[in-house]
Amino acid sequence: MFDAYKENSALGSFIMIDKITNSTVAAGMIDFGLRRATNVHWQAVDVDKTVRADQKSQKPVVLWFTGLSASGKSTIANLVEKKLHALGKHTYLLDGDNVRHGLNKDLGFIDADRVENIRRVGEVAKLMIDAGLIVLTAFISPFRAERRMVRDMLESHEFIEVFVDTPLDICEQRDPKGLYKKARRGEIKNFTGFDSPYEQPEQADIHLHTGNMSAEDAADAVIAKIEEKYLSS
Repeated sequence: MFDAYKENSALGSFIMIDKITNSTVAAGMIDFGLRRATNVHWQAVDVDKTVRADQKSQKPVVLWFTGLSASGKSTIANLVEKKLHALGKHTYLLDGDNVRHGLNKDLGFIDADRVENIRRVGEVAKLMIDAGLIVLTAFISPFRAERRMVRDMLESHEFIEVFVDTPLDICEQRDPKGLYKKARRGEIKNFTGFDSPYEQPEQADIHLHTGNMSAEDAADAVIAKIEEKYLSS
């Protein structure tokens, strides 16, 4: 909360203090806040989501793969995309690691950054839905509220939550990036499943019990679930 300095000097000024020496190192005044989106209006276009989807003979949807690290999200999502591509569908896969090389390279892994990570991905997925694509996302996305936030960005039929339900001990056995070993040694902080929680979906649209099924079978199960509603011309 603040006021412009000319209106309220107490709420419109600030100082910066060095936390080590406790010395004041800077002072400033607030002139005005960033006026975000107050004069921005939605531009109507003639080529809309419906037209783009009809051109591709498909219904746009987000397949949101969520689960622990090493649960198999990226592997299964990649197989699903390959199967969709073989069917002539127009897709795009947003992978958690890949996105953090560019769009979200400025974010860490504290809870606030995880939330912003998912918010940005949700907005990108929404744009791709508008382009008429079938979007696959592979993110741990540990918090129910943030997955619900993305669902709420879209129309009710455009978000399919896919829970890749792999027991923690199996994820640790796989550990392809060595992250669980580092977390056990205390070298990684805020690691999901250890010192940061994972909130399982309460009612996922597709629930994959990957402890007793192969990645190929899991991908086939996803295709079977969406085939009639989304893949028909």
